[in-house]
Amino acid sequence: STLDKETTPPTCPTPPCVPLLSESVGTQVSYCPPRRSSKHHMAAISQLQRIAGPRHAGAPRPGAVRRASVAVAAGKAPLPRLEGASEELRAAAAQSLDWAPARRRVRGAFAPVLPTLDHCLFKMAPKGIQMEENFETNSKGVEIFWKSWLPREGTPTKAALFFCHGYGDTCTFFFEGVAKRIAAAGYAVYAMDYPGFGLSYGLHGYIASFDGMVDHVIEQYARIRGF
Repeated sequence: STLDKETTPPTCPTPPCVPLLSESVGTQVSYCPPRRSSKHHMAAISQLQRIAGPRHAGAPRPGAVRRASVAVAAGKAPLPRLEGASEELRAAAAQSLDWAPARRRVRGAFAPVLPTLDHCLFKMAPKGIQMEENFETNSKGVEIFWKSWLPREGTPTKAALFFCHGYGDTCTFFFEGVAKRIAAAGYAVYAMDYPGFGLSYGLHGYIASFDGMVDHVIEQYARIRGF
């Protein structure tokens, strides 16, 4: 899917926003900064859907140019204050996480830092757990991230556990510590990021259909069960 890489983010009908000239839909709209309310965010998506038609928000029409010219806002927003964080990490944390490529870059930047955090899930994580990460494109054309945590080599597997995260969550942060503890007890643990969450493709936090999201989960875990 090229949705995250080449299309304009959903736009916002109310200020304060950064103006965008969307070549994919042939009109000028505006992009709101991250961390707005869900009501505000849904209004932005609805606006772009009205402009682009009843397709996935942000998806270009067939044959349309899939890039946007972004007007740079005056001034430069200060980087967030993160005690002890390098300039690189602060810059990563300041990104909009609306789209998967940005979320993946931030995860990559912070991955070496997580084991050093002063939290029991990281400080007391069992050693020797077998882990594997994968990206797979499903039948709906969405690239899904999933991960496994298996018992230590030589330890019999009692059963398999399939984890479904909550809204706004991911399977690559605090659940890492939980999964390792479960795997250390002799269970195989599998988890995935829903479309639009964590490292999977899609607009961050946007669920067009809960039935559709459940279908994504069923397909992914059915595929894993077949291994």
